[in-house]
Amino acid sequence: MAPRKQREIFDATLRLVAEKGYDGLTVEGVAERSGVNKTTIYRWWPSKAALLGAALVESDVLGFDAPDTGSLRGDLVALVEGVRRLLTEPPGSDIAVAALGAAVRHPELDARRFFADRFAREREIFERAARRGELKGSADPMLIVDLLAGAVWMRAVFRGLRVADDFPAEAVSALLDGVRRGPGAA
Repeated sequence: MAPRKQREIFDATLRLVAEKGYDGLTVEGVAERSGVNKTTIYRWWPSKAALLGAALVESDVLGFDAPDTGSLRGDLVALVEGVRRLLTEPPGSDIAVAALGAAVRHPELDARRFFADRFAREREIFERAARRGELKGSADPMLIVDLLAGAVWMRAVFRGLRVADDFPAEAVSALLDGVRRGPGAA
């Protein structure tokens, strides 16, 4: 399939899921919006779940490049800032919340590919930090990402609170520096 047509299909898919949710997403609707015959879509993606899964990974709307600021702290702050923007600024926020939220209720919508692809890119942050000596060998990069990204999801999506501009730096500081007052503090 031509890259331009594929991009139009993915864009239509993501716009529809943002507007109507996963339950309102149909291959027929995507076909109508993208100007592609639905049989063409089914030839490439056997279901709306497969189509949405591909769109989440391949679309530029939710695109992601691992930050490289020169330090672990800077990279993590930039990473959290990216998650903050993704979950709070349209159109990304509408798409991410609708599509990834639907994955909880619809096992056929396998969001693991989206998260695996994203984590594969995030891993670069930790590999660079390890080479610079900023990260202990026993550190679990996925745990770190889960703690930081999960904090944004919790605040923005589940609690419906504003995620302040200083939240990324505060969350990274809490993780890297801890929250205790000092040695032996209870």
